[in-house]
Amino acid sequence: MSEGRKAGLFLIFVTVFIDLLGFGIVLPLLPRYGEHFEAGGTTLGLLMASFSAMQFLFAPVWGRISDRVGRRPILILGLLGSTFFYGMFGFATSLGKTGMFLGIDALSWLFITRIGAGIAGATIPTAQAYIADITGPKERGKGMALIGAAFGIGFTFGPLIGAAFVSAETGATPSAAPGYVACVLSGMAALLSIFILPESLTKKTTDSLARRHHWFDITSFRHALTQPRIGLILLAIFLTTFAFAQFESTLSLLTQELGFAARSNFFIFAYIGFILTLSQGFLVRRLIPRLGEYRMGLFGIVLMVIGLLLIGVAGNSGSYTMLYAVLPISVIGFSATTPSLQSLLSLNTSDAEQGGILGVGQSISALARILGPLAGIILFKGTKGDLITGSITAPYWVGAGIMLLGLILMTILKSGSTDTESEPEISSPAET
Repeated sequence: MSEGRKAGLFLIFVTVFIDLLGFGIVLPLLPRYGEHFEAGGTTLGLLMASFSAMQFLFAPVWGRISDRVGRRPILILGLLGSTFFYGMFGFATSLGKTGMFLGIDALSWLFITRIGAGIAGATIPTAQAYIADITGPKERGKGMALIGAAFGIGFTFGPLIGAAFVSAETGATPSAAPGYVACVLSGMAALLSIFILPESLTKKTTDSLARRHHWFDITSFRHALTQPRIGLILLAIFLTTFAFAQFESTLSLLTQELGFAARSNFFIFAYIGFILTLSQGFLVRRLIPRLGEYRMGLFGIVLMVIGLLLIGVAGNSGSYTMLYAVLPISVIGFSATTPSLQSLLSLNTSDAEQGGILGVGQSISALARILGPLAGIILFKGTKGDLITGSITAPYWVGAGIMLLGLILMTILKSGSTDTESEPEISSPAET
């Protein structure tokens, strides 16, 4: 890979990382903030799902627009939007339970800010397309793993930063400071993208893609799903993300049941982020060229099944020590599965459709992140009137069952695979 392309990968990594610091600050707080503002199980599930609902709608839009106008302008627009809505999130949490602004209560403002942040944050497929623009087929899996590494590092340092701005006392009133900190960090990423990040598309390529693509409609989904291998890969992405989203959205509530204060809750999310960083930034990026996308994805799914089952056992036992011990299993599994499936999706897509198909892939992930938290929180807390009785372990048992279906899908995908599993590739000492 040329030095210019390496520099482009580094810059897109840094830009996404800084923005995801803000995401890593807000996510661990959201379920607890929703409960503080007296959101019931279904309402809390909808609040958690609202961000991903907007990603589901807007990810293909941003992907296709980036095929027309370039990746850089869309990334800048998304970062500026995140800056504004994280700031509004901080303001909304400062209103208190009975506070109002422009005739709207604090819980409604939380919904508004998450919807806005979801629209702005739907540019991850654009970052993925940026990587696809500057990497070859053999480098694609490692390149896609950079996005996962950015998530991992963001989830490590975001919660650590957030922990400095919340109370160490159980049941303390939520602080507005984390939202403002997230706002500043996203603003820094926006400035970086404005002044340093280069465009990855040439004018010739942009003109070609603009002639081939149109604005978002159901045809883009139909086109993707009617291609057998792409359809199977998208379904595997959906199941994997749905299962992990149940775990992710209920973890704050599980730690609350186990007696974790807000600061301790941040630390456990930082622990997860650290595992993500090590697994995707080092382990997965080195193993994908050797094992291939299919074997790495299969390995990850097996780990997710085992890990989710053990989290359920930890919840039943009420042991936070056991929870810390078993969390790495499912997290490493997800780290291995996600870039493998993303790379398979990219490798089975023509160059002219990268932005659009990766946008559909992100929308499928977002759909899973809409339904996963809603299902997970309802399974955890139950519903009003006890139509569904909650259980603190149900989301993890269900998630493990879903991942068993993922194993079947990966077996089907192996037939006629376009996986890049030829000769083992030995990385040079300089490659990370």
